[in-house]
Amino acid sequence: MNTQTIYEFPLNERIRVFMRLEQLFQQLSHFMLGASVFDKRAAISVLLDILMIFSRSDLKSELIKELDRHTKVLNQLAHSHGVDDEKLQEILLELNQASRNLYSANGKIGISVMESDLFQSISQRNSIPGGSCSFDLPAFHYWLEQHEAEQQKDLERWTQPFVDIRVAIDLILGFIRQSSVPTQELAKAGFFQLALDNKNHPVQLLRVGLAADTPCFAEISGGKHRFSIRFMNPSVDENRPSQTLDDIEFSLTRCMF
Repeated sequence: MNTQTIYEFPLNERIRVFMRLEQLFQQLSHFMLGASVFDKRAAISVLLDILMIFSRSDLKSELIKELDRHTKVLNQLAHSHGVDDEKLQEILLELNQASRNLYSANGKIGISVMESDLFQSISQRNSIPGGSCSFDLPAFHYWLEQHEAEQQKDLERWTQPFVDIRVAIDLILGFIRQSSVPTQELAKAGFFQLALDNKNHPVQLLRVGLAADTPCFAEISGGKHRFSIRFMNPSVDENRPSQTLDDIEFSLTRCMF
């Protein structure tokens, strides 16, 4: 059982998009394992969200840049005192392999899926509440009635273009989250604010750790130069959440990788 609840807040758009994709990929994996029609519907809906993000951004080049930056930083640590050289080389190999896989991917990621008639028709109806009913999308209804093995085969084919993307995102976010040691802080009357030295030590992600039994949640806001945290009491009787008046102990990680 988790003893801490972690609240994360990205401080730039690139990390924000990576984290959204991370969550969508996790949801996709979960629903792909399900056997019911509703699991398959949910998997397709999540895949459409992923395709929407890729239609708006050139994420492949963004990921390659980030992988190359991580490789450069880690190479600078190669001869530092106390560094496990064998582990470092293993990590560098993972980064280089992920970068090579993305370089070798031809064209825009997922374009073949986006251009299929089935996905275009589902996408057009997906924004309408209940718009993917059987009478709206008979082709989709037909697919949902096929044998589970056939559906799984199709899902694996449709998600294959994103495998290397997911590996790269998991590597990048994993390094960022582990890049700094958390500090213990105190929010007086539920409020904490701090300036950031982003000129010399750019922070990409904030992580706030709160004891799981603390009866409030962390509301984080901020940008490149400063951030603030308000610890809020959950809403009661449909009222809006309110800032706690208690002093709250929490852990804070400013991830600078």
